[in-house]
Amino acid sequence: MKIGFIGLGNMGAPMAANLAKAGHEVTGFDTAGVEVEGVANAASAAEAASGAEVVITMLPNGDILRRVADEIVPAMDKGAVFLDCSTVDVASARAVAEKAQEAGLLALDAPVSGGVGGAQGGTLTFMVGGDEKGFNIAKELFDIMGQKAVHCGPSGNGQAAKICNNMILGATMIVTCEAFAMADKLGLDRQAMFDVVSTSSGYSWSMNTYCPAPGVGPQSPADNDYKPGFAAELMLKDLRLAQQAATDADADTPLGAAAMRLYEEFVEREDGKGRDFSAMLPRFEKRGHS
Repeated sequence: MKIGFIGLGNMGAPMAANLAKAGHEVTGFDTAGVEVEGVANAASAAEAASGAEVVITMLPNGDILRRVADEIVPAMDKGAVFLDCSTVDVASARAVAEKAQEAGLLALDAPVSGGVGGAQGGTLTFMVGGDEKGFNIAKELFDIMGQKAVHCGPSGNGQAAKICNNMILGATMIVTCEAFAMADKLGLDRQAMFDVVSTSSGYSWSMNTYCPAPGVGPQSPADNDYKPGFAAELMLKDLRLAQQAATDADADTPLGAAAMRLYEEFVEREDGKGRDFSAMLPRFEKRGHS
């Protein structure tokens, strides 16, 4: 398959490389001029998109996605798939999908879960909104770049699924870190706490798979001085997107809003920027009851 790939950052570069390794003809473009093994370089986003059967974008935010869409949609062939894997606001995803559909393209919003490790290992999960015919065409590519792709319904629903998931993740990580810090002050051994909670009703992905306590549970960023697997500032971005969507949909999300405020404080006024989102644990260790 002939593929254009726009946005070759920490996520996009390994995704594009995996597609090239699988035998697809991949032409990439990034404003930083990144070189990716097996991927041909284009001089512009429009050049990367021209003649491609599928064009994949992996971009930082909705404003940039809209600008790139303005450039590449006119360059794409009718019937091609516009597959956006960025995590952006639902409104931008739906606006870009509408623009693509008006041009005769098959539009998909397909944000991912799994982080840089998942992108490198080809184990991402894709949450996909948009055209079912486009989903079936892209399925082969999802199978290369990831381990699971779920069609969530019409355009924008992929983004909706991602932000709902990450709102849960942000809130559960905070309370997991709070609980470990409180257990310390109650004299409860961390391993004992993990052994109880990981097999009891407190079970969660934050506890069992991505435990924020060093030396407890499976290997996680906590065991590597909280170097980011998923950076705190990216969690903050997703929580802000969730609150934007909650406002637009008139949804009551008090815990999601509280999680966003805590990550704002952690990233913007404390030492959270550049650290893993599970580094909330050492934050709570230093704090008393308020």
